[in-house]
Amino acid sequence: MSYDKQFREEALKLSDEVGVRKAAEQLGIKPHTLYDWRSQRIKYGDDAFVGSGNSRKLSDPRERRIYELEKENRELQKANEILKDALGFFASSRKK
Repeated sequence: MSYDKQFREEALKLSDEVGVRKAAEQLGIKPHTLYDWRSQRIKYGDDAFVGSGNSRKLSDPRERRIYELEKENRELQKANEILKDALGFFASSRKK
């Protein structure tokens, strides 16, 4: 399930006030979800929960490069899957 930025921030405020387990119970989410959000808040601060279509500001050049390489890797994996599917399609039509 996906939660928007506002919900996450409010859930974290509640967990700060009443504790993670109690907040999770009140909100109907799993405690580990709140623990993950807390970790993200610590790691990224105000940029922890970017909205849909927005990206996190990467000020560290190494983080930016890693992000770019991971993105390129995902794109290449998709391209490979398309090529594999095409190869399978043409191989099966050639056998007929």
